[in-house]
Amino acid sequence: MKIVARLMATATCTAFGGALEGTGERVGRRVLLERVGFLARLSRELTGALVAARWDEGSLDVLAAGVDEWGQDLPSKGWMAMRRLNWPRTLTPPAGVYVPDRVRRGAQEYAARTLRLALHRRGIVAAVLATWPADPGRRTDAEWAALRELLPAGVSGAEIRSRTRQIRQFVAGHGQLPAGLCVLEGPPQVAGQVLLAAMDRQQVTLQRVDAATARLRVKLPLRAAPATGRDWGWHVVDIRLPGTIAPDAVLHAPTLRPAPAGRIAVDLPHSRPVPATKASGHSVALGFDWGVNTLLTGTLGRLTGQGPAKPVV
Repeated sequence: MKIVARLMATATCTAFGGALEGTGERVGRRVLLERVGFLARLSRELTGALVAARWDEGSLDVLAAGVDEWGQDLPSKGWMAMRRLNWPRTLTPPAGVYVPDRVRRGAQEYAARTLRLALHRRGIVAAVLATWPADPGRRTDAEWAALRELLPAGVSGAEIRSRTRQIRQFVAGHGQLPAGLCVLEGPPQVAGQVLLAAMDRQQVTLQRVDAATARLRVKLPLRAAPATGRDWGWHVVDIRLPGTIAPDAVLHAPTLRPAPAGRIAVDLPHSRPVPATKASGHSVALGFDWGVNTLLTGTLGRLTGQGPAKPVV
């Protein structure tokens, strides 16, 4: 069977407790939540500082270009791109706090994803500013055509209206158009979560025990401000898998985040191979995805024989 891709999805699970690997000491949900919270707050602080330090048009230009100062392509992995650009060099953890390199990786990965996501919003704002209409409340057909020519692929009317309204509010308060996204809005806020996907076996491992259980080994801080490596400990956490994760699915390193009501959320990516499908008789594909701000989003794809379509963020 020829495999052409892997179908990726994410299931949100819950961690109820675990054990310290070295001693076997039981770690209840309250203590585990506290330690995950220590790491999530530390990661948020490091990520937020890096995003704020690079929230300027010059830095976003570099990410949009996708090349370093030597003209080489930036790595697709965010933390590697950050280090290639040498952006984290000036950022240090809080005084007296020991932060393993893999935890820094996770924070840098989160920062890179946040900044790269901003490039889409930046493209919309740039297009709206470049074609700012005489009457922002009602564009002419010519103004709409000029705007559509500059917009990134797949931008909806709701996004255009939202950005137009945002710029109108800025003009009302400042008397002029903003120079760009970084003037229009402040650095994006980051959540308290830990991206384990950027870390390796020195910080996390994940093993499937059986069809319904996965075992996560993760090194967590034992106190709010770990001063040395001895203030970090390996925790073994068994995670109950929902029925939506097939028995043959491959599990990938999850994201940990403290959730409301004292819950430890484990956002667990999993993938399955997608076999090749004969194109004969199949020229249209319909796909749906659950969302957060939009409950359900659908897209229609049609084979045209004209090569790959422009990617849509």
